[in-house]
Amino acid sequence: FFFQAEDGIRDYKVTGVQRVLFRSYVAQEVAWCSVARQRGFPPVVNEHARVLILGSFPSPESLRRKQYYGHPQNHFWKLMGALLETPLYEMAYAERLPVLLQHRIALWDVLHQCERTGALDSNIRDAVQNDFQRVMRVATGLRRVCFNGKTAGRFAPLFAEWGYETLVLPSSSPAYTLALEKKLQVWRGVTAGWDGRRAESKKARARSGAT
Repeated sequence: FFFQAEDGIRDYKVTGVQRVLFRSYVAQEVAWCSVARQRGFPPVVNEHARVLILGSFPSPESLRRKQYYGHPQNHFWKLMGALLETPLYEMAYAERLPVLLQHRIALWDVLHQCERTGALDSNIRDAVQNDFQRVMRVATGLRRVCFNGKTAGRFAPLFAEWGYETLVLPSSSPAYTLALEKKLQVWRGVTAGWDGRRAESKKARARSGAT
């Protein structure tokens, strides 16, 4: 598959991804031309965010539930729960997102829309990347961008050129069969070196003391 800028300009230097031929399964009568175009979710972000986690594109189950990482077998909420020492996986979805923001963590995907059959990133085609400035304009103190899996990780060089710390993470998808404990070892880099909630609490106390 290949990525296309949201304004319709295809630029390999920006995306770092080349167009490849899409497989045709004539014998299986797979009608790729009839695949519905899918749109992703808006970003979860506020002005306090210091870390951004970017996935590739929501799975069919996530789209159906209208939830980031909505498939119950996806490790994302278990991983983040372990990092933040909060039982995110057991919480209602509406309660999870505020916890991320309280820890100054934003959430989005690299792709705005695409065509895809099934849930695998390898089946993505005619993808349009998100306008990352939407997040940058809001989270002006953003420092670190983490990429959930190799597909999202293809955008790491672009963010590095923009001056952000980057970290490519092992995918939280159940299709990537690395054990949860092994994934967590790398995912600890998301919050390594700082405690977003503690930093925000210190700022709040400072404001309170000044008034």
